[in-house]
Amino acid sequence: MHVTEIKVPDIGDYKGVPVIEVLVAPGDVVREEQSLVTLESDKATMDVPSPFGGVVREIKLRVGDAVSEGSVILLMEPHGAAAEVVTSEAASRANTGLHGRPQIVNELPEPAGRPSTPGPAAVIAEKDAGPSGSSHASPSVRKLARDLGVDVARVTGTGPKGRITQDDVTAFVKGVMTDQLAAPAAGGSGLNLLPWPKVDFTKFGPIDTQPLSRIKKISGANLHRNWVMIPHVTNNDEADITDLEALRVQLNKENEKSGVKFTMLAFVIKAVISALKKFPTFNASLDGDNLVFKQYYHIGFAADTPNGLVVPVIRDSDKKGLVDIAREMAELSKLAREGKLKPDQMQGGCFSISSLGGIGGTHFTPIINAPEVAILGLSKSAMKPVWDGKQFVPRLILPLSLSWDHRVIDGAEAGRFNAYLATILTDYRRVSL
Repeated sequence: MHVTEIKVPDIGDYKGVPVIEVLVAPGDVVREEQSLVTLESDKATMDVPSPFGGVVREIKLRVGDAVSEGSVILLMEPHGAAAEVVTSEAASRANTGLHGRPQIVNELPEPAGRPSTPGPAAVIAEKDAGPSGSSHASPSVRKLARDLGVDVARVTGTGPKGRITQDDVTAFVKGVMTDQLAAPAAGGSGLNLLPWPKVDFTKFGPIDTQPLSRIKKISGANLHRNWVMIPHVTNNDEADITDLEALRVQLNKENEKSGVKFTMLAFVIKAVISALKKFPTFNASLDGDNLVFKQYYHIGFAADTPNGLVVPVIRDSDKKGLVDIAREMAELSKLAREGKLKPDQMQGGCFSISSLGGIGGTHFTPIINAPEVAILGLSKSAMKPVWDGKQFVPRLILPLSLSWDHRVIDGAEAGRFNAYLATILTDYRRVSL
């Protein structure tokens, strides 16, 4: 019987990452790429997949154990055809991370440094009569609780051995918002909301209930926090990209054999960098009463995946040309769709771009990704008649939607940022100025 050690592959610079779920048991038959365990750092939840199919013989870790790259997860005996092809080389691949890269289920955005003003959940949590004392929760669950203003000691855990999960925290907040905030708050404080409607949907017709994906559960809580805590304002503008689109089409024809495809988003990223350099407040983050101005330009872009949106980050975008940005965007998008983004590929963003250009729409309000202070939304470009002083001529117009944090940015600065960005996209020669 040939038994192979399956180890934690390359997980970046993370050390001592807690195991939050063991997904298999001795005797289980697993297939290649099937998830074996789930790890959870303070930034991401990662499923470690099996490098090949086989039978689990022995589990070498438990929930709560802290692991790093190279830690032994389990012993597995290859089965069927796999038994013939699993060699020492394959085992080496499994142990060094060349195969079976951990799949990132979702990253939690870094918290923005803000003045500590308790949110409605925090205010109500203090009145809650729930249990207190020691609580078993992973770092990311505690971080989520802090971000939502929840005392984790008052949350009842439903996980193994009473462990508090992300769902437990969000359920606690939902209970607080629906039950406690229904009554009028004294002194005019609180949200004074009506209870969330409880409806038996089956009374009105057939239904199909499906659980939210893990990405949507976690990102939903973060989006809710960002929307409630950041005073959003959205400026809408338009950019004439007629000439830029012609340039993009020409470059794609000239580089057809290179395999690099230029998208409009790649051009927008370069234009955004120029705008960030001219308006550095948009490349900053709040840290208490201080504003941190970043001297680097890491641009995040929303990538659509089967499980929900994730935001890969192109680091040092100011030092990369269009070819490099286009190639890296394609690579990161592919990893995102396959669930194989590493934690460091979704960290450190300064400014995000959300593009609906391939879908449609005119304008929308993108939600700021804390701790960033602004986000740009792109809608579908369309031909419009534009007056050139003598006549109306058809021009390709790109809608721009810029959401910004009103604590940091004022309306005049936001208007200038959007107008400057539109000018660059209209005459792309300005990007080199």
